[in-house]
Amino acid sequence: MKKLTGRLKSEHDTLVSMTAIYCADHHGKQADPLCSACAELMRYSEERLAKCPYGQEKPTCNNCPVHCYKKEKREHVREVMRYAGPRMPLRHPWRALTHVYDKLRKVVHPRELRRARNRKRVENKKESA
Repeated sequence: MKKLTGRLKSEHDTLVSMTAIYCADHHGKQADPLCSACAELMRYSEERLAKCPYGQEKPTCNNCPVHCYKKEKREHVREVMRYAGPRMPLRHPWRALTHVYDKLRKVVHPRELRRARNRKRVENKKESA
């Protein structure tokens, strides 16, 4: 699996921070910051982010028209975010602020992006011919 970079890494780090808040309050204290179930969810989220069709232009998950997660994982992440979201400004103010800023990003469906690339490719072929 490829390593996350840029915005994808930032998004994953924010999700890990939120999950740590949720896990500590719901699953108790343990040696690691996350219990095995939450750690597995974070591995899954990293895997899904690595395959995101938006790449570095990825919108926040709640604004995304593409659902990458399986239904049960999506519900678990939604539960984590609902709980940890209001607590983020107190524990991770910078991450919370950047996440709010990221929510303002305009979302274009991947099909629209692909159509635009194809139109550009056709125009370039016509110009070079």
